[in-house]
Amino acid sequence: MDPEIAEDVSPEQLDRTARQRLRTLTKDNSDRVAKHLIMAGRLIDDEPEVAYEHAHSALRRAGRVDIVREAVALTAYATARYAEALRELRTVRRLSGVDAHRAIEADCERGLGRPERAIALASASPSDGQSPDDRVELAIVVSGARLDMHEPEAALLALESPLVASTRDPELRLRVDEARVTVLRALGRDEEASALEATFPAEAAGTEEESGDDEVVMSDLEDEALPPGSDR
Repeated sequence: MDPEIAEDVSPEQLDRTARQRLRTLTKDNSDRVAKHLIMAGRLIDDEPEVAYEHAHSALRRAGRVDIVREAVALTAYATARYAEALRELRTVRRLSGVDAHRAIEADCERGLGRPERAIALASASPSDGQSPDDRVELAIVVSGARLDMHEPEAALLALESPLVASTRDPELRLRVDEARVTVLRALGRDEEASALEATFPAEAAGTEEESGDDEVVMSDLEDEALPPGSDR
């Protein structure tokens, strides 16, 4: 049985690039798949298990569409189904020819207890579309993998490259600093860790309400600019 679709959901809320990926489907099927993808995108942060169900509902209707397999991969990752996420991400790459989620692939290897494979993935030659921020995401995963291997000094080095230091994205910068705090504590440098932690912004008291008319972006499979993966 399919999970419930909210009444305010319409296919037009899916972003234009994603809708184009569904053009091989019949109109009715495309609309239904779009709605499940929208629900998966809405719920992945707060209700990842339900988001995963929506992704699988889309999969049953459009298993050969790359953005549908991507939705399954991302929701599987969000629910710690790392083997499935890894398998689906490889399928996405085969279907689309785009290497958009290498950091998530590497982090799935960590989740499966294979930090050496995570490091190998991160060390492979970057794809043509890989941005500097993609590589910073990979550095965060590598740092975590080094900690998994009880190599805190190497974990710190992974976060101290010029590339990592040059990132301007405030959200990504915060995630780098959070990873650095974890490494500093592993090294017994608690004072430095606490001092860095004290610079973090306070969490927002509330969350912004989203309008039902907003576009939902589920796919990262752009032709040129590829958003980075994310650490666990």
